[in-house]
Amino acid sequence: MRKLFIFLFGILTLISCKSEFEDNSDKFKTGVFKIPAGDDFVKETIIRKDSIQISKYGDNIDTLSIKWKNNFFYTLRYINPKNSLQKDPMFVQINKIKKDSYDFTVKIGFSKFTKKGTIYKIK
Repeated sequence: MRKLFIFLFGILTLISCKSEFEDNSDKFKTGVFKIPAGDDFVKETIIRKDSIQISKYGDNIDTLSIKWKNNFFYTLRYINPKNSLQKDPMFVQINKIKKDSYDFTVKIGFSKFTKKGTIYKIK
């Protein structure tokens, strides 16, 4: 009887300990996104498909290559850089995932310059 009780208690514990975390970061690899205007950013619309990212902000449109290292880290490079700063890669780390957005930190090249922001998936 005691062994049965321990066994049932163990099964119940395993069933009730289901993880609340769901890794849905893969859904941010393609689609349409926005970065709202704020202190550090201008309003930007982003379209991702395969290994290409198109960024629209103001009257500007840039095309970048995107290479995912894993679901939480990717690198962006301008395909046609317009200045020396755009020749450096941008390393993006996803810090926190929410339902339809993620918080990120971007580092430009191998400098100490970093920026934090949030990207929202709209399609």
